[in-house]
Amino acid sequence: MAKKKFWYEYLWITSLLYLSLGFFNILFAWLGLLCFLIPLIMSFAGGKKGYCNRYCGRGQLFSILGKRLSLNRPIPKWIYSKWFRYGFLTFFMAMFINMLFSTYLVFAGAKDLNEVITVLWSFSLPWNFASSAAPVANWVKQFAFGFYSVMLTSTLLGFVTMILFRPRTWCVYCPMGTMTQLVCKAKYKE
Repeated sequence: MAKKKFWYEYLWITSLLYLSLGFFNILFAWLGLLCFLIPLIMSFAGGKKGYCNRYCGRGQLFSILGKRLSLNRPIPKWIYSKWFRYGFLTFFMAMFINMLFSTYLVFAGAKDLNEVITVLWSFSLPWNFASSAAPVANWVKQFAFGFYSVMLTSTLLGFVTMILFRPRTWCVYCPMGTMTQLVCKAKYKE
């Protein structure tokens, strides 16, 4: 008899949908905020990493792809280290703040809309074909371009470490996982 699957075991589809929809219309990038807010809300409310363990579509996607693509080698100890995880979180947050600042500059009129996706925070890809014709302010589009860049970059990093090591290696150093772990530790600090 086949094991019954629960609805949340199909959330990997949302990760694929997110990347696909953002490729064709950048405004879909705003949906990625759910991947930031839901884990934090769950960790503040429940004090556990339930999102990471059960509901993270990206982690599920890496598990599925990793069955065929991963070299399944042990994850290096340095990836588990606090200095790497917190360092990556700090770097990731700096890039996120930079993205917010760019959005603010477009909002304030000090900078024009930059229809570019930046992969690995270094390589700019022209992405104006995905710009939306929707009548929204340019700062809304600028945020979407920046946020999609962050999400695409983190997915690529996760994909590379999935291939090189175990399928869910990304989960070890994921900035959201590190933040929710910090929230849980602070909430139950005795």
